Amino acid sequence: MPRTVATNTSVDREAMLDFIRPRHQMVLSTFRRDGFPQSSPVTAGVDEAGRIVVASYPERAKSRNATRDPRASVLVLSDDFGGAWVQVDGRAEVIELPDAVEPLVDYFRSISGEHSDWDDYRRAMVEQGKCLIRVTPERWGPIATGGFPPRLPND
Repeated sequence: MPRTVATNTSVDREAMLDFIRPRHQMVLSTFRRDGFPQSSPVTAGVDEAGRIVVASYPERAKSRNATRDPRASVLVLSDDFGGAWVQVDGRAEVIELPDAVEPLVDYFRSISGEHSDWDDYRRAMVEQGKCLIRVTPERWGPIATGGFPPRLPND
């Protein structure tokens, strides 16, 4: 049986964003008051400014944590769990209503394209009391895949 060798591909900012754009399954980690991470599986996109965007609610732990401590990490996963991934670290900001309405439209577009009724979508976001978390990438690891180390088994 052939062995898969792990890969680590260093990329610049644009290549990292190109990798992320078609992927929407991510894990957002923010930091609790005690300094330990709090991780949440999220659906996310990339906005026109190259920030990772996540819809949430102000009451959720990820939103409260990011408001208090803007450090955040996002683990971007491939649709295939065994596929490539990248970790992105940066500063998070939480945008609440009414300022969040148009960024939430951009969030939807980054994931699903056009909505059939934007007025209805905007109304729903307000009725649901949504907020938007934006993470500005400051550093990122290589795009990685799992597997065996790139060495011979008896090294």
